[in-house]
Amino acid sequence: MSRRVRRKVANKGKDSVVSLSCYETGVEDLGTERNGVVDWTILPDDTVIHLFSRLNYRDRASLSSTCRAWRVLAASQCLWSSLDVRAHKFDTTMATSLAPRCINLQKIKFRGAESADAVIHLQAKNLCEINGDYCRKITDATLSVIVARHEALESIQLGPDFCERITGDAIKAIAFCCPKLKKLRLSGIKNVFADAINALAKHCPNLIDIGFLDCLNVDEAALGNILSVRFLSVAGSSNMNWSVVSHLWHKLPKLIGLDVSRTDIGSTDVSRLLFSSQSLKVLCALNCPVLEEDTSVSTIKTKGKLLLSLFSDIFIELSSLFADTTKKGRNVLLDWRCSKKKDKNLIEIMTWLEWILSHTLLRTAESNPQGLDDFWLKQGAALLLSLMQSSQEDVQERAATGLATFVVIDDENASIDCRRAEAVMLDGGIRLLLNLAKCWREGLQSEAAKAIANLSVNANVAKAVAEEGGINILALLARSMNRMVAEEAAGGLWNLSVGEEHKAAIAEAGGVKALVDLIFKWSSGCDGVLERAAGALANLAADDKCSTEVAIAGGVHALVMLARSCKFEGVQEQAARALANLAAHGDSNSNNAAVGQEAGALEALVHLTRSPHEGVRQEAAGALWNLSFDDRNREAIAAGGGIEALVTLAQSCSNASPGLQERAAGALWGLSVSEANSIAIGQEGGVAPLIALARSDAEDVHETAAGALWNLAFNHSNALRIVEEGGVPALVHLCLTSESKMACFMAALALAYMFDGRTDEFTPMVTSSESSLKSVSMDGPRRLALKHIEAFILRFSDAQAFAAAAVSSAPAALAQVTEKARIQEAGHLRCSGAEIGRFVSMLRNSSSILKSCAAFALLQFTIPGGRHAVHHASLMQGAGAARVLRSAAAAANAPIEAKIFARIVLRNLEHHQVEHSI
Repeated sequence: MSRRVRRKVANKGKDSVVSLSCYETGVEDLGTERNGVVDWTILPDDTVIHLFSRLNYRDRASLSSTCRAWRVLAASQCLWSSLDVRAHKFDTTMATSLAPRCINLQKIKFRGAESADAVIHLQAKNLCEINGDYCRKITDATLSVIVARHEALESIQLGPDFCERITGDAIKAIAFCCPKLKKLRLSGIKNVFADAINALAKHCPNLIDIGFLDCLNVDEAALGNILSVRFLSVAGSSNMNWSVVSHLWHKLPKLIGLDVSRTDIGSTDVSRLLFSSQSLKVLCALNCPVLEEDTSVSTIKTKGKLLLSLFSDIFIELSSLFADTTKKGRNVLLDWRCSKKKDKNLIEIMTWLEWILSHTLLRTAESNPQGLDDFWLKQGAALLLSLMQSSQEDVQERAATGLATFVVIDDENASIDCRRAEAVMLDGGIRLLLNLAKCWREGLQSEAAKAIANLSVNANVAKAVAEEGGINILALLARSMNRMVAEEAAGGLWNLSVGEEHKAAIAEAGGVKALVDLIFKWSSGCDGVLERAAGALANLAADDKCSTEVAIAGGVHALVMLARSCKFEGVQEQAARALANLAAHGDSNSNNAAVGQEAGALEALVHLTRSPHEGVRQEAAGALWNLSFDDRNREAIAAGGGIEALVTLAQSCSNASPGLQERAAGALWGLSVSEANSIAIGQEGGVAPLIALARSDAEDVHETAAGALWNLAFNHSNALRIVEEGGVPALVHLCLTSESKMACFMAALALAYMFDGRTDEFTPMVTSSESSLKSVSMDGPRRLALKHIEAFILRFSDAQAFAAAAVSSAPAALAQVTEKARIQEAGHLRCSGAEIGRFVSMLRNSSSILKSCAAFALLQFTIPGGRHAVHHASLMQGAGAARVLRSAAAAANAPIEAKIFARIVLRNLEHHQVEHSI
């Protein structure tokens, strides 16, 4: 929750909204109003305490410094009976500062070994309950000291992650130091030997709830000595001797609930336990493969006892616990929670059942075993949603985490099971999760936001989230001072922003500003937050309007900061992708130039092209490609070592993904617009890798490689290099086989540049550094190139349409030829005056094929409606192209294609001239 707490104050008779931050520290004037603003310090003490109870401990401590009255109220012991320190750094210093408030602390939730070490510094001698997670590094010594300092402990829970460094010695310390212990649940201990268990039996007479979960070895016989136990779980534990279990545990006189889920127990031992135990009422055996594969399992006699398994209807089984037969179906747990008359023993059973069900479902979702699709769709999703409404906060959290986990098929590629996601949605899960996300408990906010994020990968669920107001909720949570909450909320906005229909709503909800602020707020050491925030901004930046919002909010500076300073590849990749998308709107806003002008941006992106991670290289090259459309950026990239870096990248990506190949070639294409850069690319060795990329199987790679080679071929030295490196067969192959008309078009233009005679003119003038190119024979490659340029042009010819156009100057006849010849994407190409001039000169070439090619190219560049058609028409008119075109159209020895195409270009020029005059 943000420290800038805002609440409506109803007792003044108006809806004034007040911010606590408007008061200075030490405010003591308790006047009713100041300048029309309600004074929070006049609220009744009970109201203030109630508000304080909804804050995390850090915000509560901060607000206590607002004024003297609040300082007194914030010290009230009722506010410090429980403490959840999982979301923030909790070390010895913090614990020492909180110690004066925690004299009567009874419950604490902590995370990690450092927090565990700090617990003793709270000096909470009356501590009754500790609950820790991320416990892998917690040692025997730490746990032993904790229990030695807190002899009043009644409940110890460490998990669900494995306690790898805790042994039986710590369990013995617990037994010796905690005589009042009632509940002990430990996960992932390697060996729980008899001496540790017997110590519990001897020294903890009130121990009624034991959980040794996911342990490697547990002494079954010793557990039979703890006669006080009522609820016992060995879920996930291996190497259990079930014969010993079934012969001993049924003798436990008070055992009511037994959980053997995720173990290899068989039907014989299950049957013996159910039949022999006099006290047992519930046996939970979910996800037990041996049991489920046994064909005789249906014959197990339960003697009226409850057996929960994957082959049973769990909701119906749970309803059998109640005398009230109206509590049936999927609402059985909800009905029980809402009932006014509750049996004390049943409360105990149901509370335990909720805990072990949430734990087992989460563990099962994490392992994602095969063959459980039917269970998840028919029962699992509904069970998790029902558990999410539990009165136990840890059950709610675990259920929400289970929902976030069970839909994921491939975490690496963000793939989810759409049927599972939609099952949650159809069962009303979206509203439940959003309500949980709005609660004041930050642990629940975090897990609910995580579930919403994962479910929103599905487009239908994302739509439901948006319709239920989820975008506003996530945008608000993204402003949280709790890193985990902010991280999961940013993840939700990331997934929702994939949908074009949600981007504007995210911007309207303040999501853009919240995401940018996250980057500055958690700028170091919080890779998860930064990756999600940058990923969401990358999606939003793909939209023109949102792109502007990102820039206004300071997104350019934030993303460049990440690209420059962050070392985590996920953050680097998303930051580079975001910068690429920001730079992709050069025609509609100034973001392209703004990114290039941001200090260190271009250098950082050039550096990222050398990353060991392919995704980072790909996005950095994509950003440089987009940025190269700006003249100043193009030259700055080259000056900053971009040509060398991109040529090296192109040389190394022959076996890389098509996405990286496309962007590497695309960036070189963008830089090669400048002739100086084009020459430098050739000298740096860029020709050979581009030829190799032109042979790619991917259509998108064809286009960028052909575009780069077309630009390079304008220079005579590069043209010779392309011939020498075997580029002619590669370009011919593109003309013949590529599914991309654009790739074929640019390959044909590159071949035309190479053999229009300009290369022959310059060959005698090559420098000593290029002397190796003199010996290249041009005749064979020239014949091959011209043959396939002609074949390419003929693909766009229609004999009937040409015949009609040859005998008639009617616009309809020429329009028919134009429609057949048009390459839609060619309208996006922008040529320089030198390039247009070269095609005009080519109309005078002695080769009829090159004349046709030049006329065909000029037709593409001047078709009305093309993005740069007016620009090209202006260049042609300035170069006196009309006279050359008329000559080509009237030439007796010119091919019909050249004549008709030239006439169409003349008509296009007239159209643009009239349009300009209007």
